[in-house]
Amino acid sequence: MLTVTPDVLTTIIAHAREQAPIEACGYLAEKDGVTSKVFRLTNADASAEHFSLLPAEQFAAVRAMRLDGYRLRAVYHSHPASPARMSEEDIRLAIDPSLSYVIVSLASPQPVVKAFTILRKVEEESIAVAGAAIGKEH
Repeated sequence: MLTVTPDVLTTIIAHAREQAPIEACGYLAEKDGVTSKVFRLTNADASAEHFSLLPAEQFAAVRAMRLDGYRLRAVYHSHPASPARMSEEDIRLAIDPSLSYVIVSLASPQPVVKAFTILRKVEEESIAVAGAAIGKEH
């Protein structure tokens, strides 16, 4: 469960509205189990349909979090004209299972904010070579 302060919701909704019609994006930081800091980042794509983050801004945000005793808890972005659901691209780009992915939708009169996790399960499989099985320790 993602626990956020009211200020976090207010801030990310305001950011989404300010950036519309392009997608707003940023990081959310947590301390002691509560997500209470927002790091607004630049959508390098300046697109209404997708976003990418600037590495220099990402590193600066994470550095600032750590200096204040926070940790990166979530990535957020807005959907200016579509529902708060993960698109195929959102799922493909959500590479860290320890993070939440927050979407602010402005598609209806009242903003909708939802959080998602993407859990990828990796399982080892056996390899067969010319009729012989190779054990998992190889």
